[in-house]
Amino acid sequence: MVWTGPILIFVLFALMFMFIMKIGHFPNGSMNKDFPPGPWPMPIIGNLHIMDLKRPYRTLHKLSKTYGPVFSIQMGLKKMVVLSGYKTVKEALMNQADAFAERAEVPISEELTRGYGITFAHGENWKVMRRFALSTLRDFGMGKRAIEDRIVEACEYLTERFESYKGKPFETITIVNGAVANIIVSILIGERFDYEDPRFIRLITLINETVRLVGSPSIAIYNICPALGFLLKAYRTIIQNRDEFYAFAQVTFMKHLKKLDKNDQRSLIDVFLIKQQEEKNVMKKYFHNDNLKNLVFNLFVAGMETTSTTLHWGLFLMMKYPRIQQKVHDEIDRIVGSNPPRIEHRAKMPYTDAVIHEIQRFANISPLNLPHATTMDVTFKGYFIPKGTYIIPFLGSVLRDKSQWEKPDDFYPEHFLDSEGKFVKKEAFMPFSAGRRMCAGETLAKMELFLFFTSLLQRFTFHPAPGISPSDLDLTPAVGAVTPPMPHKVCAVPRA
Repeated sequence: MVWTGPILIFVLFALMFMFIMKIGHFPNGSMNKDFPPGPWPMPIIGNLHIMDLKRPYRTLHKLSKTYGPVFSIQMGLKKMVVLSGYKTVKEALMNQADAFAERAEVPISEELTRGYGITFAHGENWKVMRRFALSTLRDFGMGKRAIEDRIVEACEYLTERFESYKGKPFETITIVNGAVANIIVSILIGERFDYEDPRFIRLITLINETVRLVGSPSIAIYNICPALGFLLKAYRTIIQNRDEFYAFAQVTFMKHLKKLDKNDQRSLIDVFLIKQQEEKNVMKKYFHNDNLKNLVFNLFVAGMETTSTTLHWGLFLMMKYPRIQQKVHDEIDRIVGSNPPRIEHRAKMPYTDAVIHEIQRFANISPLNLPHATTMDVTFKGYFIPKGTYIIPFLGSVLRDKSQWEKPDDFYPEHFLDSEGKFVKKEAFMPFSAGRRMCAGETLAKMELFLFFTSLLQRFTFHPAPGISPSDLDLTPAVGAVTPPMPHKVCAVPRA
């Protein structure tokens, strides 16, 4: 018993020494002085003490001013490299696309998906699922007239719902999310939900809650120390939501199996199940139900959450800047009139197109992007980054890069207009990311944003709730993996 105290002290000292030594180690177990610079980490917690866990992009922005466009941070014992600014992110994701094409193994995403599906998948599984998703989405009309007709129909539903409030304030989240979600649902399962269907509303609620919680401070703590998961309510809720979604998906798969017809494939699920039955053994290791459940989950989230969040920002910014809203109204009246907006109108509406692009740039709904990882040892901008290193392509720094945007911190549609008022593309416009991991649904999202936004602005003038002036509207984003505007209500006043 006499030696218990000294032994315990020795063990604690040894553990602390190991933690400190671990700080200088990298994914492949080597030490390297040419690793990108960054703030000095504390033992065990790394740089946790300096991070704004609710809005980590704010911390990264400050650090980039100190350490430059390529720097490192450490969360717990995990070293990460942050890429900041347009030129740096472009060089990594586009010029050296293969080297930065892997998805980082983040504890919460690994727990959610086990590496299946498309968004958080790895290696060959990701390649097979991405090819399948892209080809199937195209086959079911992504970017074509058939999908445009479905979106126009959803726009009519949405405007009717807005009109039913007769100019009184209401909350738009469930209504807008439902209209957007039904587009991707029609591709995934071959049918659409009634907007009042409690199952549909529940699925939307599950997705909204999960996306919000994944970006919360408690999940940041979980990602540092997964052993704490059982103590964290947010973690338990996310897992429960996932399991509930999977249970719904499994029932849906069984319904499709009963009616499966190779000559009448009506949905992405049908196509997947046919391939599951027909593929040779080498491919059956990819076309299994775990991949299908996660693929459906990934596409449901991506197909609803990002587009609907951008639309929420669009209406919010129109209330904030009524002069810009009026100019959109004028162009719609001149080009579209009282007809339903169609994609063919976009080329004739440079100002509206510029406003939509500026909403995406300014809203910056995924400032950290989804984390990447290096597929090999790579020398980048004079620094050595080992294989398997966690990479943060800081999209927020690209969309507000002072070298690329005249007024990066302002909402300024003229970023996308030339001196003659014609629309101009900008290379630094990367809301869908870039390179190998670029959003698979970009074409669909662009079509949805134009048609939904233009249809709503054609029919309504948007105002803040009574007693709130445009100057009172707070542009601070809410917290989440995708960052919506702060909770607010909208008054949609029908236009004469």
